[in-house]
Amino acid sequence: MSREQGRKIVAQNRKARHDYHVDETFEAGLALTGTEVKSLRRGRASLVDGYAVVRDGEVWLQNVHIPEYTEGTWTNHEPRRSRKLLLHRDEIDRLIGRTKDAGVTVVPLSLYFKDGKAKVEIALARGKRAYDKRQAIAKRDAQREMDRARRVRARGE
Repeated sequence: MSREQGRKIVAQNRKARHDYHVDETFEAGLALTGTEVKSLRRGRASLVDGYAVVRDGEVWLQNVHIPEYTEGTWTNHEPRRSRKLLLHRDEIDRLIGRTKDAGVTVVPLSLYFKDGKAKVEIALARGKRAYDKRQAIAKRDAQREMDRARRVRARGE
C-alpha cells in the first residue's frame, strides 16, 4: 500500500481570519480515535466554534465538530469531545506565556491531512473590533476594484 503524499484540506475556519488578528501560527498533530479519522477522511468537520485551551501543561482542542462515522458501531466517538493537540514543549510554553495576555486566544484555522497524518493549524489570535472588520472589508473591496480596472485596461478597452 502506497503512502499518502501532500496536503489534503478537510476543513477551514474562514471566519477566524475575519474575526481575529492572527499573530502566530502553529502546526499540531491530533490524538484521534479510529472513527474520527474515518469521518475526517470523508471530508466532514467544522471548526467554526472551535478554540484551544492549555490545561495541566497540555493543549486541548475544544468544540470542534467531527460528526460520527456512519458505519461506526458502539465504538463511535462523541462529535464535540475534547481532543489533545500534539505540540513540542517549547511551543506549549510559548502558548502558555502568550495566552496569559488579555484578549489573546488560540483558534484553529484549518484541519488537514499531511502525508497521511491528521494535523490542525492553530493560531494565537487577538479579537478584532467592529471598525477593524469594516476597514478590512473596505480594503478588500478597493483591492478588488483596482484589480478589475487593471484587467480592463490591460485588455485595451
